[in-house]
Amino acid sequence: MPALDAIRAFHPELTAIRRDLHAHPELGMAEHRTAEVVARQLESWGIEVHRGVGGTGVVGVLRNGSGNRAIGLRADMDALPIEELTGLPFASRTKGVMHACGHDGHTTMLLGAARYLAETRAFDGIVHFIFQPGEEGCGGALAMLEDGLFERFPCDAIFGMHNRPGLPVGEYGIRPGPTAAGGAFFDIQVSGKGAHGARPEASIDPVLAACHITAALQSVVSRNLSPRDPAVVSVTKVVGGEAYNVIPETATISGTARFFTRPVGEQIEEAMRRVADGVAAGFGASATMDWRLIFAPTINDPAQTEAYAEAAAELVGADRVARDSPPGMGSEDFSFMMEKVPGAYIHVGNGDGAMPHNPRYAFNDEAIPYGAALYARIVERGLPKDREG
Repeated sequence: MPALDAIRAFHPELTAIRRDLHAHPELGMAEHRTAEVVARQLESWGIEVHRGVGGTGVVGVLRNGSGNRAIGLRADMDALPIEELTGLPFASRTKGVMHACGHDGHTTMLLGAARYLAETRAFDGIVHFIFQPGEEGCGGALAMLEDGLFERFPCDAIFGMHNRPGLPVGEYGIRPGPTAAGGAFFDIQVSGKGAHGARPEASIDPVLAACHITAALQSVVSRNLSPRDPAVVSVTKVVGGEAYNVIPETATISGTARFFTRPVGEQIEEAMRRVADGVAAGFGASATMDWRLIFAPTINDPAQTEAYAEAAAELVGADRVARDSPPGMGSEDFSFMMEKVPGAYIHVGNGDGAMPHNPRYAFNDEAIPYGAALYARIVERGLPKDREG
């Protein structure tokens, strides 16, 4: 029986798991209940389980036949600090925490693939089911890598996915090369001299300097990078002072930068430091910048991208697989894993609805079989049981 049909047979059970995870969301690196649900499900299907990988990460290992090639399948588990406004009967029971990006769905898709592969064993080799904590800027992928993920669970290729609202259920989008941006967070502290608000001449106003730095940072992309290198620098917070009549000693500028190659990220960082130092000095102030790379650019390996697209086409037909899906400026820390092992990352249709990171976002349970079946099919293609065939 084809993977999609087989997984549809236990779709109601997967939906129940997904809704349970949705009702009990956990923030990054604190997914204790989620990890235990995952581990127990894997164990119930006879899959070898490794808990506590990189903190709260879980890795399931399934071996079949005599092959020694291995494929890694990865899903993220964490939720976001958002108060849910969907009104669903299985809405979050944890105040201020919500699965607003569909990681509960991704986890369930991978569990569905694990159950199917454990039952059918239509592959020859090793599958590593990687359930990652802390994707939402918490460093979960790096934590697993630092805990020896690929030394302990070597992979020849690795695959991940994300739901996409606006793409119909049963359709996929993928592209070779850059598919999601790298992302950095930054804080620029501007130091001046405090004074009474009525005597600005006695101050070196860090708030004024911070405002001019914020404006000048808009030149970093337009006047320092090639137009062929898409990038974004966004200041999202400027904080300085706590009183109406006090010019403070310091002000802080915070935000994010996005880019599709590490060298472009380095160019942005260098230009931002130069702008901040120079503008601050012009006001008699000083500036220091803390730059933190949170996400590497997500780069799809061409060969693995083609294999993933072909697997999707086998499930739903070539006309429902977009092979040149435009890259997005959002980021994904699966990128750090793909810097170590060749892999590919695909978008799975979630139908109409609110976009991720929105309090009204809702994962579409009808998408579960399409994600689970694709995970399973890429294993069957990549680790064929009948090698001569």
